[in-house]
Amino acid sequence: MPVADGGAVSLARDWAWPVQSFRLVRPFIAPPHEYGPGHRGIDLLPSGDGVVHAPAPGVVAFAGQVAGRGVITVDHGDGLVSTLEPVDPGLPVGTLVERSTPLGMISAGGHAEPGAVHFGVRLDGAYINPLVLLGGVPRAVLLPCC
Repeated sequence: MPVADGGAVSLARDWAWPVQSFRLVRPFIAPPHEYGPGHRGIDLLPSGDGVVHAPAPGVVAFAGQVAGRGVITVDHGDGLVSTLEPVDPGLPVGTLVERSTPLGMISAGGHAEPGAVHFGVRLDGAYINPLVLLGGVPRAVLLPCC
């Protein structure tokens, strides 16, 4: 599995942000273990129209309600799956999408603040930081001690 250091995953794909003109309001927080607490995605608060776009080419794998909120999931192949919520899906399951294809509109519900969209990505079933695919994870730099 590629690591989240911007290696193979970020170079293999040309992903785009799912919303335009936004503020990142909650970052990815990796859980300490598979079932531990964390934030398995990023929350984006758009300042524009609230249209949610496909971050990369793929096929709509799920479009509907989960726990009272709208969810749309896109299978991008090679084990990568993105999920966006709360979204009022505008496309049915099985629809082929290109990068930036409109998927629906931000709706209400979920844990994200009102008007924000939660953007999660799984690689082979394990959540990864979406910023890895968007080129937004800075490389760690060790600073001299003392």
